[in-house]
Amino acid sequence: MSHLLLASDLAVKYVPLPAKQIDTGATAWILTSSALVLLMTPALAFFYGGMVRAKHTLTMLLQNFATIGIVSVTWIVIGFTWAFSGDGKYLGDMHFVFLRHIGDEVPALGDFQLIPTMCFVAFQLTFAIITPALITGSTADRWRFGPFVAFVTIWSVVIYAPVAHWVFDGYGWLNRSLIEPGGHFFAQDFAGGTVVHINAGAAGLAMALILGKRKGWPKEQMRGHNIPFVLLGAGLLWFGWFGFNAGSELGADGVASAAWVNTNTATATALLGWLLAEKLRYGKSTALGAASGAVTGLVAITPCAGWVSPMGSIFIGFIAGFVCAFAISLKNRFGFDDSLDVVGVHFVGGWIGTLSVGFFSTKGTNSLGNDGILYGGGGHFGGWNLLLHQFLAAGAVTVFSFVGTAIIGLIINLVIKNRVPEDWEAEGLDTAMHGESAYDWGAVGTSGHFGTTTAGAPAKEGALA
Repeated sequence: MSHLLLASDLAVKYVPLPAKQIDTGATAWILTSSALVLLMTPALAFFYGGMVRAKHTLTMLLQNFATIGIVSVTWIVIGFTWAFSGDGKYLGDMHFVFLRHIGDEVPALGDFQLIPTMCFVAFQLTFAIITPALITGSTADRWRFGPFVAFVTIWSVVIYAPVAHWVFDGYGWLNRSLIEPGGHFFAQDFAGGTVVHINAGAAGLAMALILGKRKGWPKEQMRGHNIPFVLLGAGLLWFGWFGFNAGSELGADGVASAAWVNTNTATATALLGWLLAEKLRYGKSTALGAASGAVTGLVAITPCAGWVSPMGSIFIGFIAGFVCAFAISLKNRFGFDDSLDVVGVHFVGGWIGTLSVGFFSTKGTNSLGNDGILYGGGGHFGGWNLLLHQFLAAGAVTVFSFVGTAIIGLIINLVIKNRVPEDWEAEGLDTAMHGESAYDWGAVGTSGHFGTTTAGAPAKEGALA
């Protein structure tokens, strides 16, 4: 978010946002972008829902929709103020708690704030929603709903909000100079490669390890039941991502336009890269691979979108698509059950995109950035120093998210078990935990695909616990 990068190192002073400072065009674009990004979470639900077995479909969709409900509340209560207020290095203050003082400027934006603070709240809310939703891909088929709700509530406040402050807020320690006080040597994360994708990927890995492997994995084939759902979800994600990346400029200008083009270009080349990798490995290219490749490109270009040229985005997308097609096999080699490849796509893709900034960033696209290695960057702020700082940011978020998530998951497990019983998993979480199914395989009240559960019957006792 390039407009967050020029915040002063002086003590924060809260002042009302002048009405004359509001740009109606920018406001309209960011409100539109907010709607686009919000659409991405239902899109993710379909993307993931098609990749699970039929008996777990509604559980996956419900987890994603529940995340919208939970984070919409936690963000208003405390998440936003912890992410975007104050001048602390590691956490914001309580100035905007319950969205009080919402007429004041966001400290990190200052004179660069062209939109109402409430508009900025809405835009950032959609990022806060989709990040924990991504985690559900790692944990599919085995997480009780009650502990999941508790987890998202806590995680959105104590993991996501601090990381957003570190990277997106101009006072955060990964967004200020680590070499010279008051300098502008920062981690260039345009739209959330670290905050969203590395954060969610590390958290997904931690929870996959805590929950353990699905019953029968990896010997049993657990193919997705509805590839058209996957393609529909991927297409809607592609559409919504233009708000995700181009909206992160916080204005309707040339950099936003570059971010839009770079997003589409990297997504296209990542799709091609993944299909090529599949052809070389298996002799066939698949529709599932095309969808996965597209999402990988969207992930990788996220931190780069407003910093690189379209030519750079071609390489970034292709590299990410090709590499991540192989990275999804890491779970088989190391024995962790990342159900829907969140680690291989979002974690690895997030790292590729974050480090790519160090190579492909160019001031020709965005004067607020620094030139990367391939553009002759040098001095304190460019070239190898920029790459080093990108590595530091990605590493810091990885460690914090993984360790913090593990602690949250283990504490919740002491109160109520995270893992569903084996018989629920075998029957299907839709009927066992929620008392409904995605598909009507037989007459109402008869024994069908999911056993003898009657459509509309209540969930098993304790299913929501």
